[in-house]
This record gives sequence, structure tokens and C-alpha cells, in this order.
Amino acid sequence: MKKIELDIVALSHSVTQSPNYAVVLGERSGTRRLPIVIGSFEAQAIAVAMERMSPSRPLTHDLFKNTLETFNVDLKEVVINNLLDGIFYAKLICIKDGEVFEIDSRTSDALALAVRFHCPVYTYEFILDAAGIVLEEGEEEEDEERETAAAAAQEKSVAAGQGAPLASYSVEALTQLLEEVLAEEDYERAAEIRDEINRRKSMGS
Repeated sequence: MKKIELDIVALSHSVTQSPNYAVVLGERSGTRRLPIVIGSFEAQAIAVAMERMSPSRPLTHDLFKNTLETFNVDLKEVVINNLLDGIFYAKLICIKDGEVFEIDSRTSDALALAVRFHCPVYTYEFILDAAGIVLEEGEEEEDEERETAAAAAQEKSVAAGQGAPLASYSVEALTQLLEEVLAEEDYERAAEIRDEINRRKSMGS
């Protein structure tokens, strides 16, 4: 199965009061984006490595990296290899003494390690087909425009009662809502809506 290389293109907090974050992966040779909802601790672990900050004591992912290196294990690549019931699965492809072996991992942990090892991240076409979001060319905005859009999204969510559970929406309403939050670049909310749509489809509703 052909692998598709991804880059981490954004790490964002929801414009709602949700404690979750979204790490956005971008197709290296295409326009698709893959938003994945992660927790605040995992987001911090990725951000620390991306910003090349040096904590006074090693974080959990730094400890794991140091342990692998101590035993001459190299992380060759990370593969996001499955998507089941809205949950992404990943594996670490490691090499020791010329032997390749795989380690099952949470996707957020795998990404935190990939940043530290400077190794590539891959996924498969069926995952991008199921959960990817296609961006039109020229969708990038200036920072000021992004802030304005985020503020507008917050006001809109309050006015529209965005706190309502997604289960109360029809598939058609969810599809329309997905387009709206994508326009505001709220990837975390978009991932939640996408997962709800996929859940409905898997149930045949």
C-alpha cells in the first residue's frame, strides 16, 4: 500500500472553550489536510519539540527518545496506519542493528516522537479519503485576518448555540456546519464534526 508523506502544518486550540487541541497534518505533495484532536499534554509535548525548547528536566517523550538512543534504536518513520470509530492509530517503525520492527503507539505520542527524531510521518490514501479535508488554493490568510475570523467564529457559535450536541444535528446540517467551521479554520471543531458524520455513515444512518 502506497504511503503518503505528511508534515505538521499547524497546532491550534479550538476557538470554543474546549480543552482539546488539533494537530493539523498537511499532505506534502498535495492540498489535503488531516486534523487530529489531541489532549493538552500531548499538544504541549509536540509544541515544545517544534519550538526547540529545552526543559530543565526531560519530558516523557524526551525520556523515551533518550532511552531508545541509549540502546541504539533509531526511529525511522511514523505511520498513521488506521482509523476506526473516529480514532487514529499509529505505529513507530524502528531500526536496531539493521533489524526493522514496529511499535504500536497513540498517534499524538508518535507525532511527538517524530518531531524529536526529525523522522518522516506517513499515512495511507484510505485514511485521507475518510478523514482528510481539501483546501482550496489561496486559502491562507494574514495573521490579523485569522484573528478576526476566530473572533467572528466565537460570536457566531454563541449566537447559534454551538454548545448543542452534534448528535442533535442531521447529516445535512452537519455537512453545512463542517463547511462553515472550515471557512473559519477551526480544525478541532471540524474534526469533531467529521468524526460524527463518519460515525453516522458507519451506522448506516
